[in-house]
Amino acid sequence: MLARWVLIASLIAGVSYVAAWDLGLPKAAELTWKGLGVSLLAVYAALKARELDGWLLVAVMALGALGDVLLGALGLTVGAIAFLAGHLVAIGLYLRNRRPTLSRSQLALAVVLVPATVTLAWLLPGDRAGAPGVAFYSLGLSLMAATAWTSRFHRFRVGIGAVMFVVSDLLIFARTGPLPDNFLTGLGVWGLYYFGQLLICVGVTEFLSSRTSAQRADPGPP
Repeated sequence: MLARWVLIASLIAGVSYVAAWDLGLPKAAELTWKGLGVSLLAVYAALKARELDGWLLVAVMALGALGDVLLGALGLTVGAIAFLAGHLVAIGLYLRNRRPTLSRSQLALAVVLVPATVTLAWLLPGDRAGAPGVAFYSLGLSLMAATAWTSRFHRFRVGIGAVMFVVSDLLIFARTGPLPDNFLTGLGVWGLYYFGQLLICVGVTEFLSSRTSAQRADPGPP
């Protein structure tokens, strides 16, 4: 029951954060509001965790929340380091739960996703000096999404959530180049990011809970 209320609180915090953009809040208050949504997802994952994979998910969400705050407090580079660390932990989680067989379409998407994301990430920034660093970060981002897509976790939750994360970051890079830095772009960035993280968190926890229940029901031979 507590976990459900924490998830609801996360959803409220994540959706309502958009209102903070025009309230003229002190920076510390706005950053706290920004980080609250995914921080509560980390708490939700911790309440659900029963094994290593569950705690890896907690780390992924916690590093995402840290990245949210650092992005606004210390800039894109420092925030990206926290997010990249989260992507690496997520890759480990997804590889631990990789799907044994893939259809051609599933494999094709995973293979295309990485070079396509890295290429777009390199092309989009207006500051060409920063493009190599953006592309390097996007390598970790796209590998995270590709391994999520090819994992045992529900593809239309975890896989789609990871792809939404990729699109959100590409919008951030595009905002420094061809896209205007306006409310609609910001809404796209935040909406895709938060709801992507929400789908990942809920999708992984539901899978792990089902697996734990199945193992308890059928413990195997003595």
